[in-house]
Amino acid sequence: MYVRDALTSLVIVVAIGLLLFAASGVWPPMVAIESGSMEPNMERGDLVFLVDTDRFVPDGAIVADGVSTGVVPADVAERNGRTEFNRPGDVMVFRPNGNTADTPIIHRAMFWVSADENWYDRADPARIGDAENCEELNHCPAPHAGFITKGDNELTNRHYDQASRLSAPVRPDWIIGTAELRVPYLGYVRLLLSGVMVTPVEPAVADPLEPSATRDTSPASANVTAAPVRATPRPA
Repeated sequence: MYVRDALTSLVIVVAIGLLLFAASGVWPPMVAIESGSMEPNMERGDLVFLVDTDRFVPDGAIVADGVSTGVVPADVAERNGRTEFNRPGDVMVFRPNGNTADTPIIHRAMFWVSADENWYDRADPARIGDAENCEELNHCPAPHAGFITKGDNELTNRHYDQASRLSAPVRPDWIIGTAELRVPYLGYVRLLLSGVMVTPVEPAVADPLEPSATRDTSPASANVTAAPVRATPRPA
C-alpha cells in the first residue's frame, strides 16, 4: 500500500511539473526570492513563476536582429502604459555576463542599448553614480547590444546593474525567463530547508524551484538557484 501511495504521489508531482513546464517553457518554472533587491514589489520569501521569453510575447517587446527578445523595457512600457509588478518594465531572470557558474539575477529591464552606443545621455543621472560622461560610466559605450537593468529597491539598488558592474548589458541569450506571477511567502519553505535563513541577507535573489508534493519552494531574488534554478538580486 505504501509503495502504491508513493508511486501515486510521484505521478502527481511529475504531472504537475510537466504541466508547469508546458505552460512556462522554463525548467524549473518557479524561483524563490532570497533577498530584498526587488522590494517592495518582490520580497524575500516570495515564490515567482517564470515564462520563457518566446511565450506570450507582449506588444512593445524589443526586437534584435529580426527576432523578438520577448522583453518590454521600462522606457517602452511607460509609453504604452504597461506595468509589471507595480512598475513599468518586465522583470526578468538572467545570468550576469552570461556566466552559467554565477547565481542568476532577477531585476527589471530599464532600456535597450545598441552595440557601441553611448548611452550616458539616456541614463537617469540618479542611477549612474558620479559618472560625468560615457568614459566614466561602466559599460559605456555598450560592449554589445542588450538591456540595462536595475533592482527596484531604492536603498540597496539605487544604480543600474551595469553602472555597478554587476553585469554588462544583458543579452537576450543570457535571459532565463520573465517573471509573470508572484505568490507571497511560499518561497520561505525552500529558504528554510536550504539554510538561507541563517545567512546574512543580500539584496534580492531568485531561487527557481522544482514542483513537489509538499510544495517545496526555493528563493528567488535577483538570484536564482537551480535544482531549480536560482536567481538573486544584488546590491548596487
